[in-house]
Amino acid sequence: MALRARALYEFISENPGEISVTEKELLTLSSEEVVDGWLEGTNSRGETGLFPASYVEIISTDTSLHGNGTSSSQDYYCQTSPQRRDTSNESTPTHSAVYQGHLQQQRHSFDTSQGSDEDWDDDWDDSGTADEHRGTPEKRGNRAGYPMTSTSASRRGSAQQPKSTGTVGKNLNRFSAFVKSGGEAFVLGVASGLVRDGDNIFVVMGQYGPEWQENPYPFTCTIDDPTKQTKFKGMKSYMSYGLTPSHTQTQVNRRYKHFDWLYARLVEKFPVISVPHLPEKQATGRFEEDFISKRRKGLIWWMNHMTSHPILSKCDVFQHFLTCSSNDEKAWKQGKRKAEKDDLVGANFFLTICPPALPLDLQEVESSVDGFKTFTKKMDENIIQLNVTINEFARKQNTGFKKEYQRVGQSFRLLSQAFEFDQQVYSAPLNKAMEHTGEVYETIGDYFAEQPRQDLEPISDLLAIYQGHLANFPDIFHVQKGALTKAKDSQKHGEEKDGIAGRGIHDRCNIISCATLAEIQHFHRVRVRDFKAQMQHFLQQQISFFQKITGKLEEALDMYDQA
Repeated sequence: MALRARALYEFISENPGEISVTEKELLTLSSEEVVDGWLEGTNSRGETGLFPASYVEIISTDTSLHGNGTSSSQDYYCQTSPQRRDTSNESTPTHSAVYQGHLQQQRHSFDTSQGSDEDWDDDWDDSGTADEHRGTPEKRGNRAGYPMTSTSASRRGSAQQPKSTGTVGKNLNRFSAFVKSGGEAFVLGVASGLVRDGDNIFVVMGQYGPEWQENPYPFTCTIDDPTKQTKFKGMKSYMSYGLTPSHTQTQVNRRYKHFDWLYARLVEKFPVISVPHLPEKQATGRFEEDFISKRRKGLIWWMNHMTSHPILSKCDVFQHFLTCSSNDEKAWKQGKRKAEKDDLVGANFFLTICPPALPLDLQEVESSVDGFKTFTKKMDENIIQLNVTINEFARKQNTGFKKEYQRVGQSFRLLSQAFEFDQQVYSAPLNKAMEHTGEVYETIGDYFAEQPRQDLEPISDLLAIYQGHLANFPDIFHVQKGALTKAKDSQKHGEEKDGIAGRGIHDRCNIISCATLAEIQHFHRVRVRDFKAQMQHFLQQQISFFQKITGKLEEALDMYDQA
């Protein structure tokens, strides 16, 4: 009899060698052997590859494998199903090992996708296709509102249709964020690593709850207009961005591929921090002026969010990115290797967090996170609607409004030309005033066409960076929810009475909770800052726009006083 299994949960493949499975789908197994938490088999679409053992139960097996001739599905289910894990102390190491293997496998897949150190400036450039970057952990949805996964694609799809309801993407992989982020390994006490004093990340109790400890040496970073560079005697071209951090005042040059590499390292390292998404990749038209301008604006927003984050701004890999000399290839490669071998990522990242002395009430934590979920859902829906609205408004200004004002202006000018047939001397000033009025209206039409660049496009850029943040939070929520679930299960099964095991799970859940709430607090603070500044800019630009129009109309009116 063929070795079959039924999928208990949906799994979306993210790395080469994996296959996607849907809930209740029947799979044919190549082997019953679990390797590092993974099974190999073929799905109903004929695709063969790896999928998590914890997501399936075996429903039939060869009787030769079992002396009693019965199916092993029930035994196997108990060993692998996350919902039916035996929470006794004896079974915990076995269960944890499965998930630790899953983490190691994901880490291995990611590391092998990064390429060798020799790709500093040769094989890894802007023109790479999506397939060349599949190893990059896009577990946080899409970049700046551009589709990368099926979930984020459906979100963006709703943005194109105002009648649809767009929401923060539902995580179809019910346990993937918790497991792959290292949340489960940490909560179960499996994570281990050497944490030095300089690695510690402090969460402090602020006026409104847990907060990241502020960076004592804040800084900013400017990004100059990019310059086009060539290599291989002009056979290959790329854009180079000049970055100048305020704390060094030394410019370094970076290509988009370097930003892309940095983003991948940060996403892997910080499971419950919302790493801002980069602007989109583009294989064609990379040197067109509009695309270059749009990408630079996106990178400026990205950099502003990076430098203002108390944790991201201080981390070693970001500082290496900002300060390593553009001409020192050896130093770059050394820093690159160090970052890629960093042990304090995923599960081990949580070891670096030092929470406040007083533990949080986990019920209050759950309530706060649920409230933030509701907030992000509403914010996401209305960001999509606002984006659609301002894009439509900009389109009307570029086409409809411009044409209508120009049509009015041409009509005034045609009437003034008719008046010229009068041949009366005293009509000349009126004719001139009429012609000027027509010119004014044509100019106002041009103003309308140009204005969206000044006020609407900056709002669209702001919304893009926040769509990226909102796409990040579902996975962060899953990590937090997974930790709370483990703590509740521990209490439910009486581990709290045992002392050490229960307290350990509760304490580690508290650490994840503190980090999650600190990230939520940071998001709110930056959101208030950004939207306040952007709305002030928008209204100032609107006032200037209408004042400019008023000035032109007053200029036309003065002509009639002389007629």
